[in-house]
Amino acid sequence: MRKSTAILLASAITLTLSGCTDRLFARVRPDEFAVQRQAPLYIPPDFAMTPPTPGAPRPASRSSQQDALAAMFGGEAGKSPVENATLRKAGEPEAGIRSTAADPKTNAVDKGDITRDIIAAPEGNGREAQTTTAK
Repeated sequence: MRKSTAILLASAITLTLSGCTDRLFARVRPDEFAVQRQAPLYIPPDFAMTPPTPGAPRPASRSSQQDALAAMFGGEAGKSPVENATLRKAGEPEAGIRSTAADPKTNAVDKGDITRDIIAAPEGNGREAQTTTAK
């Protein structure tokens, strides 16, 4: 019993100390002195740009969504001659067209009772809303 404990203890010490030397287990470690600093990034000056004036509004820049769409689809496409002719024929829209679209006097396609009820509903946060079930 005493002999097996001594062998077990000696094996444990040998395995523990083997991590401290390269002779028993030859491990490949990175050389910390071989690491070197990279040169900082250099952005060449753009001589076409002018410095901003104090108090001036920021120039309009494109959003990341617009940049992504331009990258995927190649930017905005010009209108075809047919589309330009159609737009000229249609003319300018009325100034308050969005306000009069929900007006009950505006002629529109009949979408049914539910659409009429939604359009005729009072404005607010919905506390006055009531529901009915069809029988």
